[in-house]
Amino acid sequence: MDGIKKLTYSEQVAEYIKQSILEGELSPGDQVKEVLLAEKLGISRAPIREALQILAREGLIKSEPQKGKHVSALTAKQIMDSYFTGGVLEAAAVTQALPLYTDEDISNLEQIVEQMREVAESGKDHESLTKLDTTFHNILFSRIDNELLIELCRRSCQGISKFLLYKRWINLYTPQQVYERHLVILEALKSGRPSRLEKTIRKHYTDSGKRMSKYGVDVHKG
Repeated sequence: MDGIKKLTYSEQVAEYIKQSILEGELSPGDQVKEVLLAEKLGISRAPIREALQILAREGLIKSEPQKGKHVSALTAKQIMDSYFTGGVLEAAAVTQALPLYTDEDISNLEQIVEQMREVAESGKDHESLTKLDTTFHNILFSRIDNELLIELCRRSCQGISKFLLYKRWINLYTPQQVYERHLVILEALKSGRPSRLEKTIRKHYTDSGKRMSKYGVDVHKG
């Protein structure tokens, strides 16, 4: 594996599998075989097993007796439920942290939203919005003093949108819509009104969940 960073073997393998999912080499439902991965990467099966446990905790890998380990494939309902859960958790957490956001936080969010607007107007590659979206939500998370809550928020939505169904998610909204969706969150935050902020963030996720749900697997198929 080239370009090794200061990560354990298992963490490197986890990143390798994530990248394979992101690039479409592994798709939802595909089996992940420890033996084949060990041979391909030239390492023992132990770090492979540990990596799959890491990804299982993140919701990206599912393990079933007699069926082995597979890339998670979610039904429409599971996708909607995940986004609903993530939205409820993030909305509650951000609303509780509302008094803690600084002028610098607001300024940074304004800059990100402005960059989103520039992308929308310039017609640049949609993928440049991914990093802006991540940075935007990271700033919101930065004032939340609850690591478990942040982990649950990210697992609920990011595993689906930014890995399992990334190619779908990146085109879920036009760049103009991405800009507008984050602008309303920023305006709700700046309003200082908890009820408005919580409702806005919940809607942000439930709307995405409804759109993403059409890419869920058909449980009756096969």
